[in-house]
Amino acid sequence: MDQHDVDGPVVVDHEGAVMDNAAEQYRSEIRLWLAENAPADWRTVVPTLDEAAVVEYYQAWARKLHSGGNLVPHWPVEFAGRGLGIAGQVVQQQEFSRADAPRPRPLAISLGHAAATLMEHGDPAQQKLIDHILDGGIFCQGFSEPEAGSDLASLRTRAVRRGDSYIVTGQKTWSSFGRYASWCLLLARTDSEAPKHKGITFFLVDMKSPGLTVRPIKQPTGSAEFAEIFFDEVEVPAAMRIGEEGQGWRIAQTTLTSERAVQLLEMSASLRSSFDRLVAAASVPSAPGALPPVEDPAYRQRFADVALEIEVLAALSAQSLSRVMSYEDLGPLSSLVKIAMSRAVQNFSGLATELGGIEALADLGQPREMGYLSGHHYADHVRSWALTISAGTNEIQRNIIAERVLGLPREPRP
Repeated sequence: MDQHDVDGPVVVDHEGAVMDNAAEQYRSEIRLWLAENAPADWRTVVPTLDEAAVVEYYQAWARKLHSGGNLVPHWPVEFAGRGLGIAGQVVQQQEFSRADAPRPRPLAISLGHAAATLMEHGDPAQQKLIDHILDGGIFCQGFSEPEAGSDLASLRTRAVRRGDSYIVTGQKTWSSFGRYASWCLLLARTDSEAPKHKGITFFLVDMKSPGLTVRPIKQPTGSAEFAEIFFDEVEVPAAMRIGEEGQGWRIAQTTLTSERAVQLLEMSASLRSSFDRLVAAASVPSAPGALPPVEDPAYRQRFADVALEIEVLAALSAQSLSRVMSYEDLGPLSSLVKIAMSRAVQNFSGLATELGGIEALADLGQPREMGYLSGHHYADHVRSWALTISAGTNEIQRNIIAERVLGLPREPRP
């Protein structure tokens, strides 16, 4: 899953378009496949299902994508991919947006972080779990804790070696799809005397392990895709440790970087297609003789502001991806992109909710589509506030920009 898997140099333009012969050939192929196979009614079918059925729907869609060779085009050939690297993944996401095809969201961690970790750091026995992923298997992350979110390295969950196993005790929270996951990517502290980044180890944990309890976290949108995970002396075989003791922080960071950059491009592409649909809907007058919202001065500037934010996000995301593909450190650019993404999603969904009027409020608690751009705009707007918290709060990101870009004095530390 690196740039050398691609046949020839990869260039990303300001819109995130990939200029590469193999990737462009794949673009033609997946475009045709999606035209023939993508479910056209998913936006009306998915909201009628309960949450468990939604997960099963996406698992079935992932298996169909895999059977057509379109689930993991970026993976190496030896792991059932096409060897197209990041370029193939970007093309796939762009074509999903173009066709308005569903993305298998419950498998996001499986196909992203879990797969990258197994391919890069797993041993042959652990890599057999990749087949489970390709069959729709769901992984969750056991990273954040109630007192270790933005400062993840402060985590307190302990793993103590006992013979051929580790005994894990602690709590994780905000674990996406934890209720439905079969495996957990776990970061736990194995050395309390080492510096906090050095004493963390990476594990694979079977979610059916005795002593492991999952509790759903119900959100204002009505869904419970997040969960708390409690470990009460859970026995984890030493064979399920990824890498050596104390390498967990490094392993987690190296496998997250490229996935975050590509996910930003996915969000950017989804925002653009969602905005185009909103503009089309707002081009129709709400009543005879009335101005369409896009021509109403009260809204016209709002549309322009949101359109500009989406273009800025696309440019920043493409720059991030270019750096990742060149093995460059993103540095404070990741903070800029994080803030730009949360603002664009919030402002787009807020505008769409306002245009929807009182009827838009009925969406809250009803839709089961997962993600931040489901098309149920009020639910999307409520959900969007999580983007200001996850992956490091926007306040922390602004501190990083202030200190590392603008050179302002550091915030006082206790």
